[in-house]
Amino acid sequence: MVEVQVAKVQTYRQLAQQLRVDSIRCTTQAGSGHPTSSMSAADLMAVLMTKYLHYDFDNPENPNNDHLVFSKGHACPLLYSMYKAAGAIDDKELMSLRKFGSRLEGHPVPQILPWVDVATGSLGQGLSMASGMALDGKYLDKMSFHVWVLLGDSEMAEGSVWEAFNNISFYKLDNLTAILDMNRLGQRGETQLAWNSEAYAERARAFGWHAIQIDGHNYDQIDNALAEAIKTQDKPTLIIAKTEKGHGVRLTANQDNWHGKALSKDQAKQAIEELGGESNIVIEVQKPKEGKTIVNQINGQFECPKYDNAAATREAYGDALKVLGSMRSDVVVLDAEVSNSTFAEKFKFAHPDHFFEMYIAEQQMIGAAIGLQTRNKVVFASTFAAFLSRAYDFIRMGAISRANLRLCGSHAGVSIGHDGPSQMALEDLAMMRAIDGSTVLYPSDAICAAKLVNTMANTPGISYMRTTREKTPILYKIDDKFEIGGSRVLRSSNSDKATIIAAGITLHESLKAYEELKKAGINVRVIDLYSVKPVDKKTLQQAAQETGLLITVEDHWTEGGIGDAVLEAFAGSADNTSKNSVAALPRVIKLAVKSMPGSGTPDELLDAAGINAKHVIAAVKANV
Repeated sequence: MVEVQVAKVQTYRQLAQQLRVDSIRCTTQAGSGHPTSSMSAADLMAVLMTKYLHYDFDNPENPNNDHLVFSKGHACPLLYSMYKAAGAIDDKELMSLRKFGSRLEGHPVPQILPWVDVATGSLGQGLSMASGMALDGKYLDKMSFHVWVLLGDSEMAEGSVWEAFNNISFYKLDNLTAILDMNRLGQRGETQLAWNSEAYAERARAFGWHAIQIDGHNYDQIDNALAEAIKTQDKPTLIIAKTEKGHGVRLTANQDNWHGKALSKDQAKQAIEELGGESNIVIEVQKPKEGKTIVNQINGQFECPKYDNAAATREAYGDALKVLGSMRSDVVVLDAEVSNSTFAEKFKFAHPDHFFEMYIAEQQMIGAAIGLQTRNKVVFASTFAAFLSRAYDFIRMGAISRANLRLCGSHAGVSIGHDGPSQMALEDLAMMRAIDGSTVLYPSDAICAAKLVNTMANTPGISYMRTTREKTPILYKIDDKFEIGGSRVLRSSNSDKATIIAAGITLHESLKAYEELKKAGINVRVIDLYSVKPVDKKTLQQAAQETGLLITVEDHWTEGGIGDAVLEAFAGSADNTSKNSVAALPRVIKLAVKSMPGSGTPDELLDAAGINAKHVIAAVKANV
């Protein structure tokens, strides 16, 4: 028995030294990177991949695979060295780290690398993302895979980490283990708690976690801690591992000013010799046991809810989710404790097993959504539009993760009324339009909203729907269609003097203006720009050609919203080779919120902002 243990420890040590050597080699070859942050956690990962990780590197899509998330994404030289040790990549590819065109980027990215679930590198996010995977394993697919998360001690100062700690404990995710690489040194010196292991343990226990304190370079302690974590029931486990940054090399071990610095060729040569030289051990990582195959079912076609009277688009969002939940087994909904306002509660009451309350923790909500979608779930997440700004970095990282997310922001604009500017999203269209590959939708009636929710379920990438608090008249018929990148011309004639372009509450103000202008003998065109990104260039260009004047009206700041989206329909780019590829720029007048609003009735605030029917009429008359 002793001989077996000795042999096992010897294997751990040999692999750990190889992981350190390879982390040094690839970063020195790249001329940049984070070798010392990788070296501190090498012993932890050597034991994990040798004995506890269950993963089929030949079949990364196997739903029974464990998940390994490097929340300290800058330690990816260690992760990539593990891939080499598992036989997933060769040494040549490892040496391509950080080079243009290489799969091994400066921080791990999924799809490019099939063994990576989520993009990390913006610290404090990996644990939230991992929680979504664990939620699926315990409550949805009900599978036996385990979720492992490597945390850095610097990122423990991020509030998002503690949002995750709170939520993971609340859902009793005993299928998740976080390993804290407590190496004491951050980017510019000592971390907040340094090597105060007990402080981390006390905090974890206060959040309802099982905490284990170990020497992160002692193989017996690492082995025992991982075994204990797997056996722990009804609560997640945090393993707090005291480590040395740059461990194993005298030049770097526990030395400051080595963060994010590659060793020179001479320094690397000496360090590698000190670590025992290069090796090419290949570990046969345990494959997961055969489990059930998850088959998501779609039963029937989407039936749009019927509306006989005015209805809020936020309520239509909830109605549509309820229908989707009845026809699709892969739909999951998250909400940030405002489901009675976003109307996600309609889904919650109908399909409680597929609804997760994230409470007032928007970063955790988006992180969990990113994790859930890695498990092939169609995830919708909703809150007040203003509060999504708290989670914007998670949304941005979701795009880097190539995640498929459906976000809904309710209570947008000054039209929400008395609550005042803290609740009024006036920048959400701009921030969501700036997300790579995003789809931004702004329906103006309940039928359009409901149908676009169904469209979002099948739309790749990150899609965002802005919904309105107030009830608005029904504009469309139940069989009308709404395509991504489309718009609807609601009023037009051959003698239109201007085109009014709006969405949401201001579209209804624009329709009121149309009626008054018509009485005055002024014909105008009215376009519902329900797809803000991508924008309907063809329809906008035609309107500009035929009317000459475009007036955009939006319950949003002037910057980045509908007005700027319309202008993009007329913008060229440097790679245009044809003079005819760019439409002539028309006159464009932007009516939008230009000064900080206060409290008041919706009508008062729309008037004060200059975006109600009266101001639309004035803008038309002053410019035609």
